[in-house]
Amino acid sequence: MAAGETRQRLAARRQALQQRSTELRERLAMHGAALAPAMDWADRAREGWRWMRAHPWVPLAGAAVLALRRPRAIWRGGWWVWRGWRLWQRYAGWLDVLGVRPGRRVPGGGGRSGRT
Repeated sequence: MAAGETRQRLAARRQALQQRSTELRERLAMHGAALAPAMDWADRAREGWRWMRAHPWVPLAGAAVLALRRPRAIWRGGWWVWRGWRLWQRYAGWLDVLGVRPGRRVPGGGGRSGRT
């Protein structure tokens, strides 16, 4: 086989692969367009969270204004949070058994953990 034939064969193969890659990229873009609204929402939520972390005084000021204007609402909200926490603690064992408790790592389950 001559070197010229090999080059031609490789050039044809490269062109076919580039064409296939272009088709796959177009197909991926078409399918990805359906996810665009959800991804836009997630991006906005992440940017909002970053802004809140950069400006922590905003939610604190809002909570202070709410506490001054509506102290009963703060107590009521705190009461509901406390009841929810106690309920969570009461049924945590059952949630573990059912496997629905988030944030729990299964021993020996692999994955990343902060412990060494």
